[in-house]
Amino acid sequence: MKSLKRIIIAMALIMAFGVSANAQIKFGVKAGVVVNDIKFDKDIYATDNRAGFTGGLMMEVNIPIVGLGVDASVMYVRRSAKITNTEMAIMETTTINNDYIEVPINLKYKFGLPGIGRIVTPYLFTGPSFSFLTSKKAIDDAINNKKFDLSWNFGAGVQILNKVQVGASYGLGLTKASESVTGIDAKNRCWTITAAYLF
Repeated sequence: MKSLKRIIIAMALIMAFGVSANAQIKFGVKAGVVVNDIKFDKDIYATDNRAGFTGGLMMEVNIPIVGLGVDASVMYVRRSAKITNTEMAIMETTTINNDYIEVPINLKYKFGLPGIGRIVTPYLFTGPSFSFLTSKKAIDDAINNKKFDLSWNFGAGVQILNKVQVGASYGLGLTKASESVTGIDAKNRCWTITAAYLF
């Protein structure tokens, strides 16, 4: 957790430096699709991926010339999955829809391409994502959601005409997202594809 705190502080300093250095600051709206894969630490439960959705607001701070920046978002996220208890004589399947307010903070690097940089700019990003459960805590009689979920995002995308960003990311769950009454833990693994429009 100490290393995570250092990274977050570094991102905050980059954002603060960027603001003081008259960096480019943009706001936008973002929406997309989330495919959630819940990983239990034992094989008692099997899960099937299901598509959910996400949408919200974002802010991007870019430091001129170097291509480095930070973007932060406040997103509503619906994560869906099917969970099957494989040890039951008659297997029971539960469909879950978990709702979160998610706050991803990403360090972003944009590749300046000579000649076409104003038209197409690829970028990479990574950073922590903080999710706060807004739906019910109980999935069923045996499994409960945690109120807070921390993950780490890795992603790439492309910016078009300095206005539209299309990106894909993988969120690696770092903390327990759910826990059964028998002590079996689960973590979220999420693929997300988003499109954003910057004002």
